[in-house]
Amino acid sequence: MPTRHPGNEFDAIVVGGSYAGLSAALQLARARRRVLVIDAGQRRNRYASHSHGFLTQDGSEGSAIAAAGRAQLLAYPSVTWRDGTAVAAAASEGGFHLTLDNGQLLQARRLVLATGVVDELPQLEGLAERWGRSVFSCPYCDGYELDQGSIGVLATGPLSIHQALMLPDWGTTTLFLNGAFEPDEEQLASLVQRGVTIERTPVARMAGKADVVLSDGRIQSMAGLFVMSRTHAANPLAEQLGCAFDEGMTGMFIRTDIQKASTVAGVYCCGDAARMAPGVAHAVADGVMAGVAAHRSLIFGAVAAA
Repeated sequence: MPTRHPGNEFDAIVVGGSYAGLSAALQLARARRRVLVIDAGQRRNRYASHSHGFLTQDGSEGSAIAAAGRAQLLAYPSVTWRDGTAVAAAASEGGFHLTLDNGQLLQARRLVLATGVVDELPQLEGLAERWGRSVFSCPYCDGYELDQGSIGVLATGPLSIHQALMLPDWGTTTLFLNGAFEPDEEQLASLVQRGVTIERTPVARMAGKADVVLSDGRIQSMAGLFVMSRTHAANPLAEQLGCAFDEGMTGMFIRTDIQKASTVAGVYCCGDAARMAPGVAHAVADGVMAGVAAHRSLIFGAVAAA
């Protein structure tokens, strides 16, 4: 049984200090609860220079939004911030204990996991270097800035048809199949109806800003390229605690109910690790719900998602 240290005991610990975690912690702080935020400093959108689609912050730097959120949160006296990584979590008497990468042990009555995800990109020369700059995943986040130019979709599997059918609203679209799948007749008809060009020649590499170099030497210059990455949780805490996961379009996501409760009573999950839709606005809204639900559970008791 771990030794208890009152200075390391909190009403709630929020793991992850990006948009969802900041938003969750803010609700708890405004309820005058003692909150600790643990942050590893790995925002998912750190590769992108600007954030879009978030009301009042459209076009702001993602880092600036996060920094302002942190400053506003730390103005509340009941909030503590620690830079680091939570490496282990388990249920304990009256709540949970967490272990940090420096060996420090922490206690909390509730946990909010806003740990985010890691993007797994196709192994294509030049792709990773352009991620967040001219290679994107979310058209709502980055499509408008391409100014109706030529847009590419790099297929990673059958689900890439979804991106290809959406993107003509943002520009002339080419679907690079790259051997990932072959559309059926119904899909082909839908692509034609949406004006999507299909390119079956394999992609060799990327060059320039967003130039797609094909295996036959042809180069198709794009304003931007979209790809549906695979994702996995950036931190193993949810799995360690026994939270259930569901298969989403891009990978496994922590199962939660409408109030962001996981299948483990007292553990709330929000942000990209617990939803399929990315984006700052989604993350902030998710965090609000998780923080409010965690606070209410401190009053009325914790329940687990079905």
